Amino acid sequence: MTKLNKVRQPVLFATAVAAVATGVAAYGYVRRKMYAPLPTVPHVNLHKYSGLWYEVARLPTRFEKGCQHVTAEYKVRPDGKVDVLNTCHKEGLNGPVETAKGIARTMDATYSKLKVSFFWPFEGDYWILDLDYADYQYALVGTPSRENLWILSRTPHLERSRRDHLIGKARELGFPVEKLLFTPQPMDEKP
Repeated sequence: MTKLNKVRQPVLFATAVAAVATGVAAYGYVRRKMYAPLPTVPHVNLHKYSGLWYEVARLPTRFEKGCQHVTAEYKVRPDGKVDVLNTCHKEGLNGPVETAKGIARTMDATYSKLKVSFFWPFEGDYWILDLDYADYQYALVGTPSRENLWILSRTPHLERSRRDHLIGKARELGFPVEKLLFTPQPMDEKP
């Protein structure tokens, strides 16, 4: 009997994980269908998108509570996926550093829709909604549910007119921009 139990345990665990993953995927699919379609940019060059980005503003999220001086770094892997490194300073610009490592995969040939996972089997949407095609200096990123939104810049501070333009675009797309939090970033790195 103990031999049989040893065989059953991994099978039961794998079955439970598969059931949870299927439930999460089904839940995400149903939720996505509840919202109006969210247009993304026509194409993203992931190699140009790679590198360090500063968070200028975001909608409140549980996982970024108390974060300041937030950055995200992306690096294209040989297999086409993207390594993600998010950094947050808790409760102050020079506060304790927390990092989260993840992997993103593209969802279509435009490379503007990605799925990011920080712990398997859970994934989140990362859709690029606006982008500086000339130099890849700013981006507007959100989720189809309109619950998550980020304004990103290659520099710690984005000029006010550009920031206002991105906020206006997000408002047009149905995001609750009145809830935006502007991320404190170091002043000594201001362009």
